[in-house]
Amino acid sequence: MPAIQLTPAQRKDKRADAHHLDPVVMIGADGLTPAVTKEVDAALKAHGLIKVRVMSDDRDGRESILATLAEELDAAPIQHIGKLLVLWRPMPEKEKAVREDARPAPKTVKIVKFSKSGNNRPQIKKVQVLGNQRVTQGGEIKRAKKPRQTSVKKSSAS
Repeated sequence: MPAIQLTPAQRKDKRADAHHLDPVVMIGADGLTPAVTKEVDAALKAHGLIKVRVMSDDRDGRESILATLAEELDAAPIQHIGKLLVLWRPMPEKEKAVREDARPAPKTVKIVKFSKSGNNRPQIKKVQVLGNQRVTQGGEIKRAKKPRQTSVKKSSAS
């Protein structure tokens, strides 16, 4: 039995999601080789839900290929229709690399200034704010304050 068991409702949802997909792996005359199994595994890691086309005319052979792939790769067999096999396996979570030298990215900010009379339309201005800048309450952009530099000679002379 495959490692992943799905309810009929879950299987139906996966079939609907796979409807528009194209086959990403094709199995030719050599059948299920270790190289094909490796490609199916890589495709499942990348996409999660894939279609596999089997060029063989033997229906029992295609069913055994589907069962073998599901068993070896811990995937759920979703559908076998014609020469197409549909497999699903949850995608592994990708770890985000944390950079220590990272700084805040520029942001696009919309500044809205209302007219003083209230009859005119507000002025809308899109501005890009860098990591070392901020938007004041009046809608102006100011840089963050830097620490004040003092002379090395003056501090040592005192």
